[in-house]
Amino acid sequence: MATIAPTRPKLSPPPPSGTPPLHRITVDEYERIVASGALEDPARIELIDGYMVDKMAKSPGHSYSTIEAHQALSGRLPAGWSARMEQPVRIPAYDEPEPDISVVRGASADYRSRVPDPADVALLVEVSDTTLVQDRGLKLAAYAKDGIPVYWIVNLVDRQVEVYTRPLKAGRYRSRKDYKPGQQVPVVIAGQPLRPIAVDDILP
Repeated sequence: MATIAPTRPKLSPPPPSGTPPLHRITVDEYERIVASGALEDPARIELIDGYMVDKMAKSPGHSYSTIEAHQALSGRLPAGWSARMEQPVRIPAYDEPEPDISVVRGASADYRSRVPDPADVALLVEVSDTTLVQDRGLKLAAYAKDGIPVYWIVNLVDRQVEVYTRPLKAGRYRSRKDYKPGQQVPVVIAGQPLRPIAVDDILP
């Protein structure tokens, strides 16, 4: 009498390796998510290129440079402008970063019910140590393509202040100039030159 071998079960193929597909969201969608209270700690998140990104922890040097640069800029601004620290800027359609410093038209009361957009902004500043690649990459591209006129990177790694001007829609700046310790960083707001800031005054 013949015997029949049991049928071996088919094995499912292993799941594909690599990163699963990501869902890119717009600024409008992001703001609805934040407003809904769905995020456990929205203060730790910013929207970069359509993706919600965790903000990095700040070193003592980062905090020092942010505070000193904010104070230096605040003391130089003409009437009609204000400096904000670690507040969002709305850059449609896929970015709502929270730069370390933003110089915007008007006073804080003007943004009681809205987020500043590129038309309101004269200068954005990022203080960079662990975030240098991102600040020179995705953030720079977002700022340039939407016409942020002046962008500073206070580069704690190389101990310099990088000033980017003349933005292009292609997501880059035509001009970059680096300022080292012992030099002065020019401050220009809406085409108006103000007193420069010494690099030594804002580096830790």
